[in-house]
Order: sequence, then structure tokens, then C-alpha cells
Amino acid sequence: MKTDKFSPKYWEEKYKNNNIGWNIGYPSTPIKEYIDQLKDKSVKVLIPGAGNGYEAEYLYNKGFTNVWVLDLAKNPLENLKQRLPNFPDKQLIQGDFFKHNAQYDLIIEQTFFCALDPVLRDKYVVKMATLLKPHGKLVGLLFDFELTVQGPPFGGCAEEYKKRFLKYFKIKVLERAHNSIKPRNKRELFVIFENQFKT
Repeated sequence: MKTDKFSPKYWEEKYKNNNIGWNIGYPSTPIKEYIDQLKDKSVKVLIPGAGNGYEAEYLYNKGFTNVWVLDLAKNPLENLKQRLPNFPDKQLIQGDFFKHNAQYDLIIEQTFFCALDPVLRDKYVVKMATLLKPHGKLVGLLFDFELTVQGPPFGGCAEEYKKRFLKYFKIKVLERAHNSIKPRNKRELFVIFENQFKT
């Protein structure tokens, strides 16, 4: 029986079989450098679809304690907890991003958008706007290659992202990442989108 590629079971099997090509084993350089310039360590941060959570680990080790990690699969959350035994259990959430309700100052995007069924992209934008506080920021990386039928990952381009996100966000940065890891060189866009959504 074929497993639905967007189901929790699908992702659990990926981790169980170590079939996790997106996993680089450390925080992505563009996101790490963004984190390095953050001054306010009290900001409430969400990392959805965080996988093994290297960005979360990096934040936590730098003194950002209000970091929340959300993933559909249980295995990567357990992996993060093994590396960081003191990470608060309540801030490790196994669940559906679209059913999650809270508000954050900052949401970090790292290979989550590209892992979703492309039909959910507008829904993703709306959900991000409702999860972020007014003027909160969505920061991270979006892939810059042709939208594919096969995936995940699924591609996309700057024009598509502008069209989708401008309904709810001010685009502060949308540019080719200059410091991508080698396998993703010239295939990533670094983004900072500021929430303009009014309830």
C-alpha cells in the first residue's frame, strides 16, 4: 500500500529509514547568520516542519529560550530532545501546522513550504499571517527552481512568492541567498516578510 506523501506516517518512515536528504546536520548558513544579528533573546519563535531542529538547537544554545518547534512527525522531535535534554517538552509540538494556534514574533522557514502539497500554498500564507503578531516576521529560505510535479521538495520562484505573500506581508527581503550551502547554491531565496495582516 502506498503511503500518502503528506501524512505523518510518510514522514515517520523517512526518519526511521534515514531517508532525509534535506537534513544537513547543522543550521543552514543564511538562517544562522540572520540569528547571529538578533539582539532580543526574549522573542517568541516558531519553527514549523522543523525536522531535526538544528536551527532551534542553535537558537536555544544562544540563549533564546522562547523557541517552539512544530513537526508532523514524532521522531525528529525526539532527536532534538536527545541533543537538548533541557529543552522544554511543552515547546516540542507534534501536530498539524494548519491546526496550530498561537502567536509569535518570528517564524523561521526552512524546507517546510517546499514539503507541503503545492495546493496548500495560499493556505500556508494565510496561516502564517494569523500565527504572527502584527509586524512579526517570517524569515528563512524558499527554493528557487521550477515547480515540479514530483516532490517533495517542490520548487517555486520569486514571482510566485511575491504574488502569494503580498496579500498579507510586506516584502522586506526577497533575494538570491549569497551564502547557501554548496548543494543549494543558486537554488535558494532568502526572505524576510513582515506581517501586515489585520484581524
